[in-house]
Amino acid sequence: MILGIGSDVCSVDRLEQSLTRTPKLSERLFHPNELGLSTKSLAARFAAKEAITKAIGNPAVLTFNEVEIVKNQLGKPSIAFHSKTKDRIDEIGELRFHLSLSHDAGIALATVVVEKSE
Repeated sequence: MILGIGSDVCSVDRLEQSLTRTPKLSERLFHPNELGLSTKSLAARFAAKEAITKAIGNPAVLTFNEVEIVKNQLGKPSIAFHSKTKDRIDEIGELRFHLSLSHDAGIALATVVVEKSE
């Protein structure tokens, strides 16, 4: 059964300005493995994390720097939860996440579908 669907967009330029203006912001928003990525990739990851909170329906579940967006060998994105965020996700039940990312014209887009086992 579908638990929720979420989507979000993020301006690459606006994120870059925010990260420049507030240097420690990147440590609050991104997992350590994400910190060396381009601003375009970070914008997609930020949009993904926002989309996850919308799909779950409870923003208190996620601590953004405990969520890592990873890609397999073919470039397909997926979500890895760490630390307390992983524990909170596990408390909700057996969930399956579907993630799609895209970039165009300075905008990053993410869509998340969350399924819950019945």
